[in-house]
Amino acid sequence: MSSILKTIKNNIATLTLNRPEVFNSFNREMALLLQSELDTAEKNPEVRAIVITGSGKAFCAGQDLKEVTSPELNPGFKKILEEHYNPIITRIRKIEKPIIGAINGVAAGAGANIALSCDVIIASENASFIQAFSKIGLVPDSAGTFFLPRLIGFQKASALMMLGEKVSAQEAEKLGMVYKVVSSENFSEEVNTIANTLANMPTKALGLTKRLLNNSMQNSLEEQLNLESKLQIESAQSDDYAEGVDAFVNKRKPNFKGE
Repeated sequence: MSSILKTIKNNIATLTLNRPEVFNSFNREMALLLQSELDTAEKNPEVRAIVITGSGKAFCAGQDLKEVTSPELNPGFKKILEEHYNPIITRIRKIEKPIIGAINGVAAGAGANIALSCDVIIASENASFIQAFSKIGLVPDSAGTFFLPRLIGFQKASALMMLGEKVSAQEAEKLGMVYKVVSSENFSEEVNTIANTLANMPTKALGLTKRLLNNSMQNSLEEQLNLESKLQIESAQSDDYAEGVDAFVNKRKPNFKGE
C-alpha cells in the first residue's frame, strides 16, 4: 500500500498520508512521494483544489523517530530538513491553487506545522495540535516559527513551542490557528463542501490572492499596494473575471473555468 493515497474527483485532488500504523509519521519515502504528488497536482489543469489529510486516527505525528534512530535508515537532520520538510512547505505555499488542510486527528511536530502552512485549515473535533519538539530537545521546524506567531501572536506561539502543550481543536479555533472545527460525523462532508466551493471558484484569482498573502509577510505597505495593483490588472484579464462580471450583470450563477 502506498504511503500517499491520491484521488481526483470534481477537480479536487485529495492526498492522504497513509502510514496509520505509526500515526502517519514521515519517513523519507512518504516525504518524497508527497512532494511528487503535490507537483503532479500543481501541473494538472484538471485539479483546481488540493486536500491534504491523514488516514486512521491521526493527521500526522511528524517525523518517524524509528528512522532517525536507525543506523541503517537515518538520513540525518540536514537531509530530512533540506530534502523532506522544507520542500513540502515551499510547495504548499508556492502552488497557486487553494490547499485545504483537513486535520482529522492529532497533528504533532512537523505534522502540525505542515497543517499550519495550508491555505484553509478544517479540523475535526477530535483533532489536536502540539509543538512536540521541546519534549525531545529539538527546535521547531517546517516553518512553525514562521507561521504560528503570525497566526496566534508571538507570546502564545512562544509558550506553546517551549512548553509543548497540546492544543485541542476547539482551542485552536479560538486562537485563530484553524479556520473551522467540525464534528467528527460531519467532517468529511464539510471538507468536501469547502473543497468543492474552492474548486469551482476563479482559480487564477485565488492563486494570485495566495501570492499576495505570501508577499505580505515581508512587504512594506507601499510594496504591497504596488503588487496588489499589478496582480489586480492581471486578474482582470482572465476569462473568469469576464464571466464573473457577466454573471453579476445578468443575475445568474457564474460558471468559472479557472482560466
